[in-house]
Amino acid sequence: MRIGIDVGGTNTDAALMDGMRVVASCKSPTTGDVSSGIVAALKKVLGDSQVEPAQIEAVMIGTTHFTNAVVERRRLLEVAAVRLGLPATRALPPMTDWPDDLADTLGRHRYMVRGGHEFDGREISPLDEAEILRIAGEMKAKGLKSAAITSVFSPVMPGMEERAAEILRNEIPDIALSLSHEIGRVGFLERENASIMNACLAELSKRVIASFRQALRDMNITAPFYISQNDGTLMTPDHVERYPVLTFASGPTNSMRGAALLAGEPDAMVVDIGGTTSDVGMLMQGFPRESAVAVDIGGVRTNFRMPDVLATGLGGGSLVRDDGARIGPDSVGYEITEKALVFGGDTLTTTDIVVAAGLEDIGDRSRVARIPAATIETALTTMHRMIDEAVDRMKTSAEPLPVILVGGGSILISRDLPSASKVIRPENAAVANAIGAAIAQVGGEVDRIFSLEGTSREVVLEGAKREASANAVAAGAAEGTVNIMDIEEVPLAYLPGSATRIRVKAVGDLVIG
Repeated sequence: MRIGIDVGGTNTDAALMDGMRVVASCKSPTTGDVSSGIVAALKKVLGDSQVEPAQIEAVMIGTTHFTNAVVERRRLLEVAAVRLGLPATRALPPMTDWPDDLADTLGRHRYMVRGGHEFDGREISPLDEAEILRIAGEMKAKGLKSAAITSVFSPVMPGMEERAAEILRNEIPDIALSLSHEIGRVGFLERENASIMNACLAELSKRVIASFRQALRDMNITAPFYISQNDGTLMTPDHVERYPVLTFASGPTNSMRGAALLAGEPDAMVVDIGGTTSDVGMLMQGFPRESAVAVDIGGVRTNFRMPDVLATGLGGGSLVRDDGARIGPDSVGYEITEKALVFGGDTLTTTDIVVAAGLEDIGDRSRVARIPAATIETALTTMHRMIDEAVDRMKTSAEPLPVILVGGGSILISRDLPSASKVIRPENAAVANAIGAAIAQVGGEVDRIFSLEGTSREVVLEGAKREASANAVAAGAAEGTVNIMDIEEVPLAYLPGSATRIRVKAVGDLVIG
């Protein structure tokens, strides 16, 4: 038995699973200290199911804490951004394209040092160790607790980043270090951005993980716990403390994985409707399709393994205007129980519309009895049109696909959609995100530029597959369950030596016990 928990900005969802069967589920308000909200959710599912804490074998947690911290510019450390690449890369210093408020929050401590490699391992210039020592002294004087180190083509040759880290650690033993080759993919500026973001979350990650540990202790749950990351797989708590950025966008990923299980459809479109927005994504073999372009987080370009999700401004708390012709993008959000008409408020929301239409029984229906029938019909048509257009935009062909509706706001969609072969509203759809966390697997990945000179494509590809599978096993996957989920090859015509970028993703079941 395992428990999946999804800690959102408004609600903390929990689902107790026996194998692939949902035994109990609940929604509980997210609390400021995080742990008490998790404890409340755990008490509810364990109480409803009469399951003893000792019977739980694993707990999987998804959280939006780190994404929210960056978006809100709160609880972030100042960071020393150390780049190894001179005399190359001089034109665009670190944090060049960052929003001013975020760059100011992180202190704009930018250091550019000689070093870096070409894609085939040749040095751009030797690492300037004396300059790293000087930087360490300056960081100490400024009281900086965190640093991000990025070297040109470090996913191919990580040695310079590791040596720079060694020097900094010798000089400042308690420094938190983020090395770009461990975090981002090939793509220099985006990888550097991801590393700086990771570094600014170093203190928050320890606090959040400590609150998770405390919540499980309070409930006498001694089972190991894991955190879901943004490619639909799991990480250990120690891994999250070092790489909190890998949890970005794990919420939509969990919802889509949960939707695939609940609906029994590995290839489908998923619409996750919350209180403020609807996230639309595409499932391929039970996993979200990954974004092929740079992903914007809090105004910063990154190259994380992110699901390709389109957010549209329709949710359960979205405001309805112009007699139903205009909906959202603003929403009453978590204040819906005070502001919506059915709860005694004075704001017309989408939830009021579905209650007035007789489609749902929520709150006091008499309070929406006077809404004109024409407004109700127009608003329902607008809602369905918004979702249908979003689904159409995310599809890769004109062929109709199954559409799975999940999330608390899935009650808004009551009709068929022209772009869908069928519309599925599975049981337990409101807690699909917690279910997705509970069933998450363990992944491993390789993303590098390989030279095919003197070898063959097949030999290089086999080596990359073996390495990705070994990375999955090292992360906690059971050896016999590992499968290759995705292979991507991009020949790089502008580089010598038949250079090809190869990305391989392997996934396996978690070893429990």
